[in-house]
Amino acid sequence: MRLSRLSLPLIAVATTAAIAAPVAGATGFWPDRSHPTAPPVQTPTLVGRATISATLFLPGPISGTALGTTPVNGVTPPFAGQPIPGFSGILQEPDGTILGLPDNGFGAKANSADYLLQLQYVEPNWKTAAPPTSPRTSGNARVKRTVRLSDPWKLAGFPLARVDRQLTGADFDIESIQPAPLGFHWIGDEFGPSVLLVDPWGRLAAKPIPLPGVKSPFSPQLAVGETPTLPASGGFEAMAQLPGGRYLLPITEKALTADPDPSRRVIHQLDTLRHRYTDRTWTYRTDEPTGLVADAQALDGHRLLILERDDFEGAKAAVKKVYAVDLRVTGADGSLTKTLVADLLNLANPGVTQETPGVYGLGNPFKFALQSVESLLPVKGNRLLLASDNNFPFSNGRRAGTPDDTELIQVQLPKAP
Repeated sequence: MRLSRLSLPLIAVATTAAIAAPVAGATGFWPDRSHPTAPPVQTPTLVGRATISATLFLPGPISGTALGTTPVNGVTPPFAGQPIPGFSGILQEPDGTILGLPDNGFGAKANSADYLLQLQYVEPNWKTAAPPTSPRTSGNARVKRTVRLSDPWKLAGFPLARVDRQLTGADFDIESIQPAPLGFHWIGDEFGPSVLLVDPWGRLAAKPIPLPGVKSPFSPQLAVGETPTLPASGGFEAMAQLPGGRYLLPITEKALTADPDPSRRVIHQLDTLRHRYTDRTWTYRTDEPTGLVADAQALDGHRLLILERDDFEGAKAAVKKVYAVDLRVTGADGSLTKTLVADLLNLANPGVTQETPGVYGLGNPFKFALQSVESLLPVKGNRLLLASDNNFPFSNGRRAGTPDDTELIQVQLPKAP
């Protein structure tokens, strides 16, 4: 039966509660961290790496026109096509294909009106410690399919940058992604902040769901002269999904502007069946006041993995860490108790990559010392998948003066004691 375009949003909303548990919730390999005395996890190991070239341009309109014509890290805008500016969120298909979510393009609302929002289906050809036996183990990643986002049914609620209603980086800053029924996806947006629902063809399928009482400087609901309550780039960078699919847990990347504790980040709960936020919230505190919550995934109905990072790259990077929290366990200050799962600047490296002159962090230990490490996904086998947002063409954490590629890595965690 062919579905009419108007029936798609209704079907998605009506069946949200029936979604299967995400891969993250089915792992079951992490130790129970509900007890503060649980022993720490030992050094994790890099077991696979794949990259997408920073200068791979996909078919589409010229992009980067607002960047001027001065070379940046050796590349000169504008660009003859659409780049892949890294991934701010990832999911995994049953066949191993990775669904990557690039953000709004070039990092700002003002310079990204010619970047088309999109999803990328990528086949990673993992480089491992064993010598490559074929191009499929070369360490390259192949883009299999691109889905571009649009708003044909005028659900966004504000004027778009393009008259053809393709969504661009001037409309939304998409940063996190979770599955919904029938091939739909929930997407966290920083500009609102809000949560979006898109169908399998990338079409906006419901009105954005803004966070009540919270507005960034780029919120379409911000009135003239109104003071934002959230800094720029402080919205829903991270968004976990509890098993069953009904509840999303979007997390503000930065503290509210009026919060006296700049290290406080709030985890909210969104009921996707009712399209509204519940009264439940949790407090997560970053290592440093300037720390950023970059991604989050649920392990079960109570435990989350949270990816935390600083805004530095290369030798200056200090915090690229994965923590475990239990929503039932808080400290004396009311914030969630954190347990370190992986320090991404200190990964054992049995030879997946080799130390290379002029390139930072490829030796042993391997250092995922990229500025925007923003994608986290736990998978079976006690492994983590992680990916970088390369901020094309600006980040150059590996080699000075050269734009970072998009990097995807597999990290093996030790078995629980």
